[in-house]
Parts: sequence; structure tokens; C-alpha cells
Amino acid sequence: MTIQLINVNDELAITEVVTLANTIGKEHFVAIIGQAQVDYMLAKFQSKSAITEQLKQGYEYYLLKDSHTVLGYMAIVKNETDKRVQLSKFYILKTHRAKGYGSEALRHLEQIVQDYKMSVIWLTVNKYNKNTLTSYQKMGFKQTDDWVSDIGNGYVMDDFV
Repeated sequence: MTIQLINVNDELAITEVVTLANTIGKEHFVAIIGQAQVDYMLAKFQSKSAITEQLKQGYEYYLLKDSHTVLGYMAIVKNETDKRVQLSKFYILKTHRAKGYGSEALRHLEQIVQDYKMSVIWLTVNKYNKNTLTSYQKMGFKQTDDWVSDIGNGYVMDDFV
């Protein structure tokens, strides 16, 4: 198994991420936060215009591919001040989960972080996303905090850091 991280830097790749986000959001998160919040979050954070704006703000998006098969995507954002990288998005299609792709993608990310001379990867995970929490713990992540973020329209993100 060898995966590649393909930099998202054009309209076609952004459209591919939007399609993945819609598929993964609906197959995974509806059971956790409900259809209405999933729809709201996809429109607010994972639409073509939202991703285009995030790229302008310094986010880096990557498509995860194995040969010619798209497996999912990730997005990171660097903080030069505290030498940390936020893993903002990390999603793999349901049919490709539990096959080691997440761990391999994380190894690629660790190399990117080293190349940037950063020292920490951090992320947030919904408190009720049990399987994902377990996966991140197996990959070596430790819970350091929890927070609730108001994302508008009466919705919150209730996460562990």
C-alpha cells in the first residue's frame, strides 16, 4: 500500500474535495450531529467558495490517493508563531477505512511538519465520534482539552482537542 498526497491547487481538485466532503459528511456525520448541521457545515466550511478562501488564508489541502483511487482528503494550517500545525480536515471514504491508509497519510503529514520545522500536530474531534477518537489515539494523539465552538445558525462544535 502506497498512498500519495496530491496538493489541491486548482478548481478541478477543489471540486473533487467538495464532492468527497459531501459524500463523507453524509455517510459519517449525520448519525452524530444530524442532517441539518451536516448540511450547514458543508455549506459553510467545505463548499467550493469556502475552500478557495481557506487556500487564500494559508490552508493546504491534499487529496489522498492510492494508485488512481481517491481515498479521501486532508487539510492543514500552519501556525508559525507557536510552531504547530493544525490538522483541520482528515477524512477517508467509508470503503477505504480501517485499511491503514490513515496511518500512512499521517506519516506523510509528519514529514511535511518536519520539513516546515514545526513541532506539534493538533486537531479537534467531535466528542461523540468514538471510532475516530479511538483511531487517533492508536496513531499516538493525546487528548489535551475540550471545547465548544459556536459556528453560527444555532449550531456548535463540541470537540476534544
